[in-house]
Amino acid sequence: MWTCSTCARTFAAAGQVHTCRPLGDLDGHFARSEPQVRAAFDAVVAAVRALGPVEVLPQTSRIALHVRMSFAAFTARRRWLDGHVVLGERHDHARFRRIEEFSQHNVLHAFRLHGPDDVDTDVRAWLAAAYRIGRQEHRA
Repeated sequence: MWTCSTCARTFAAAGQVHTCRPLGDLDGHFARSEPQVRAAFDAVVAAVRALGPVEVLPQTSRIALHVRMSFAAFTARRRWLDGHVVLGERHDHARFRRIEEFSQHNVLHAFRLHGPDDVDTDVRAWLAAAYRIGRQEHRA
């Protein structure tokens, strides 16, 4: 792991290019959101913490979930939470709004949550698979 001497974020690769800014305020991301949006995010974080340690990184435009690398990110809207997970391969599912293949083992799957009940078995499975990618277990 490499730690940026300016912003103190950790990265899997030394000298990794990143936007070097101080982290923001997590609550600020939800200032204009309805309560169920924050509840959905809290349910996501609880599901991930059940898997192991995770850093919650409130960045300028998103909230990233990070272990060795960021494996999921969320943007709070007024009535919903837009999110994505990075999976090791393409998974087709009706709830995915967009899928972007960046490279082998690096496939972004975007989805939307409206409340904590949306963090169901499917979402928990996506988070678990993405967490393994974030830990870079696919490289072992």
